[in-house]
Amino acid sequence: MIHFLVTTLNLLKLSEVEPQASGLPEYIKIVEVGPRDGLQNEKMIVPTDTKIEFINQLSKTGLPAIEVTSFVSSKWVPQMADHKEVMSGIERHPGVQYPVLTPNLQGFHSAIAAGATEVSVFGAASESFSKMNINCSIEESMERFEEVTKSARNMNIPVRGYVSCALGCPYEGNVVPDKVAEVSKRLYSMGCYEISLGDTIGVGTPGSMKKMLEAVMKEIPLSALAVHCHDTYGQALANILTAIQMGVAVVDSSVAGLGGCPYAKGATGNVATEDVIYMLNGLGINTMHHFLKTTPTFMFLSAFLNALSLLIT
Repeated sequence: MIHFLVTTLNLLKLSEVEPQASGLPEYIKIVEVGPRDGLQNEKMIVPTDTKIEFINQLSKTGLPAIEVTSFVSSKWVPQMADHKEVMSGIERHPGVQYPVLTPNLQGFHSAIAAGATEVSVFGAASESFSKMNINCSIEESMERFEEVTKSARNMNIPVRGYVSCALGCPYEGNVVPDKVAEVSKRLYSMGCYEISLGDTIGVGTPGSMKKMLEAVMKEIPLSALAVHCHDTYGQALANILTAIQMGVAVVDSSVAGLGGCPYAKGATGNVATEDVIYMLNGLGINTMHHFLKTTPTFMFLSAFLNALSLLIT
């Protein structure tokens, strides 16, 4: 389900940054995941040229990081089959990071050959989810990621780590916070500069977010943490607020809420980037103030996302 841009982005024009609330981070980094996490589950294949233009227009908004694509097998994720063409075709803007997902060493080398300068690995805090999602156990996934991080380190390529099912699993239900902390520590210890904690099916609440972060923060520096919230039950903004109140200063989001949760039919997916920015502005955190920098950018994003919504509904 897509969060329509025309109405929501117009609200940002009215949203001025308020005086900053005390005790909150001065700056929140937004990692835009729409082109990868947002599109990967859509059955309608988006043309390669359109994906490239989508990313190019996002680059003009002032976003500091845009996750471009995923170097996975086209057999498992057909939407990402054009990863090489997309990666090599985008315009790179100074100061913008363009990470790509690489599940194994083969994907890593393909990504580097296509011009990637930052990669991400995708682990899980649930054994069942790990086996269903990447066809291996948590331990086996860590062995794969060790190979990636070792090669990346030798090439001075930064690696970001994801931990899915940090607040719940579609197969196992509740996930113990200590397990999330354990997997996060493994990823951080092998060289991931940042660990993004994902509420993959959007079942988290501020209470469970707090407990999970408390466990992880015992093992990982606060400066190395990010949150990735889905909005299945309308809790994403509340969960993000809880995280930033605890000092987390990096938030993953997807423009217009692009992307759905494959485990909750009819539910919304990623938290919308513009909703996160609107909330942060209201808290006095001045981030992404150039989101509506150019009218052509706004018009393209509006047209693209509204057209996509008609195709998938």
